[in-house]
Amino acid sequence: MNAPAERPAAPAPRAEAAGGDLEGEVRTLLFRPLDIDTWQEHVIYMHPDCAVCRAEGFSAQTRVRVQIGDNTLIATLTLLGAPLLAAGEASLSLSASRILKARAGDVVRVSHAPALESVRALRAKIYGSHLDSVQLDSIIDDVSAGRYADVHIAAFLTACANERMTLRETVDLTRAMVKFGQRLHWDRDVVADKHCVGGLPGNRTTPVVVAIAAAAGLLVPKTSSRAITSPAGTADVMEALTCVTLDAAQMRRVVEHAGAALVWGGALSLSPADDVLIRVERALDIDSDAQMVASILSKKIAAGSTHVLIDVPVGKTAKIREESKLAHLHATMTKVAEAFGLNLRIVPTDGSQPVGRGVGPALEALDVLAVLQCQAEAPAALRERSLLLAGELLEFCGVVPAGQGRLQAGRLLDNGAAWARFQAICEAQGGLRMPGQAVFRRDLVATRSGVVAAIDNRHVSRAAKLAGAPRRQVAGLELHVRVGDAVDAGAPLCTLHAQASGELDYAFSYALAHVPFVIE
Repeated sequence: MNAPAERPAAPAPRAEAAGGDLEGEVRTLLFRPLDIDTWQEHVIYMHPDCAVCRAEGFSAQTRVRVQIGDNTLIATLTLLGAPLLAAGEASLSLSASRILKARAGDVVRVSHAPALESVRALRAKIYGSHLDSVQLDSIIDDVSAGRYADVHIAAFLTACANERMTLRETVDLTRAMVKFGQRLHWDRDVVADKHCVGGLPGNRTTPVVVAIAAAAGLLVPKTSSRAITSPAGTADVMEALTCVTLDAAQMRRVVEHAGAALVWGGALSLSPADDVLIRVERALDIDSDAQMVASILSKKIAAGSTHVLIDVPVGKTAKIREESKLAHLHATMTKVAEAFGLNLRIVPTDGSQPVGRGVGPALEALDVLAVLQCQAEAPAALRERSLLLAGELLEFCGVVPAGQGRLQAGRLLDNGAAWARFQAICEAQGGLRMPGQAVFRRDLVATRSGVVAAIDNRHVSRAAKLAGAPRRQVAGLELHVRVGDAVDAGAPLCTLHAQASGELDYAFSYALAHVPFVIE
């Protein structure tokens, strides 16, 4: 970030800032854009010697209330001196600038953020107390409104992880996340949805299942999250093919036109606290069990779904690794769904190895297209798993009798009806486009001949993430073998895809040190 050689004069403050009492003057600064990207964390930058810091006693990392015109938010203070800022100026991170609609020369008012009463409940949870609905409401209200710093959110997520939430708390957490968001309603008795708990690379069945279900006549207003701990979420994959950032009115038009949508839930404010929690979960690389249940079901309830199918991969290196964990998740999710009158069907699936060939947004999008277009080279495991889940959903929603779902799903895929419906969905969302390709690629080869005995899902995911996925859409990993395949020494096991040579080297070094493939 280079300062200009000659600093332009700061615009004159508006009349409202120049006049008025002394206190009003002390608390105003002029906005200077610096284009600092802190992702979704809101930060304000002020000079350490400015009158506002002296008058208010602000120091670095103070949480402050920032106002420009009628727009306000809570931000974290970072002190930044000359030559980037003068004492009478303030700047904002790009996310904060967008929300406040800041322009150069705008008057910025800064004051102390309101005291967070909910921190007492947060502290109680950290020490092992059980929270009631009022306490959880207060925490989620503050999270939704952006009053919590990332450190508070991280503390809440950690305090709730590893089965530290009771069933009652999980129900109340789900209810709070629905309460402080928008809700959609559909004039249908059956509104279908399908979700996967994640943890399995290349398990991109959702776009295929949604296309088949919509082709069968079901209404499927599918909202998806971006990746939390994986190299790609459904929203990341769909963004490689079409626009996924739609508001509620736009999504409704898509569903009315095509019978389904595949959009990013974060743009809809269906469960705004969840999107904030996910951002911090991604940085921590954790997925709290109670938070996962509340996250999934709150968004299904808010989206107006009546029948939800949950795919739960189970395997030694999947997110759910033991039958006891599966039983706990099944019981918790079922009871929480019952509390809201939501029809739920949980389908345990094989989580022993990745599903498709691609791992990463663009690579997984190519797999989805191959399956929908019934290409000969389409990943067989992805096709079969998609048909299994689509068949279960058709039976669950009463489209076909029990035992007939897989057959009907196969017909709709093979006769082109699902592909036609998928194209209609993408066109309604802004048009279908082909995924891009990475600039840099490198093969990881077998060091010995033999048979692939196992593939570690965690190492595959980690290598794909280090290559740049999902932040770089075209980055990731392409698998060339599956468990049971015979390989010769020197044969490629997978190909790393990256958009930067440094990321390719980083991912390749990790893959060499943590080879995902066991060859016997």
